[in-house]
Amino acid sequence: MRKYKPMFMGVAIVITLAILWNAFSQPGLDDFNSTFEEVHLSRNENNTGPVDRVYIVTTSDSLFSEMELYGKLMPYSKQGTTKVYFFHEDKPYPKKGVRGKVNFDQKFEEYCLARYYKNSYGAISFSVFPFRP
Repeated sequence: MRKYKPMFMGVAIVITLAILWNAFSQPGLDDFNSTFEEVHLSRNENNTGPVDRVYIVTTSDSLFSEMELYGKLMPYSKQGTTKVYFFHEDKPYPKKGVRGKVNFDQKFEEYCLARYYKNSYGAISFSVFPFRP
């Protein structure tokens, strides 16, 4: 057993380093080319039932792949929903979002670039220009 101890220690060190590297190499908000600013978050205060979140986010660019990745980084609760609406920072956008079927005033729908939605079953939907016919 004594002759295997250095080998076990070496394997343990390699595994620990791999776990740490994986944990610290995940994408974060600093890795985006676009700048995102969370304007408003609407969330119900009920922690015993479904937690519904609505985010209004402005962006400096219309890179849809980055918007989808940003949506995936948003918090999510099982049996709850998360909706993230993206607007260009130079266009009109709602200052406040509300929970429910209609999440902001209809006059801003034409300026919505994308919507990220994760439902209570964990299914993800990403729509580009979700309010345009």
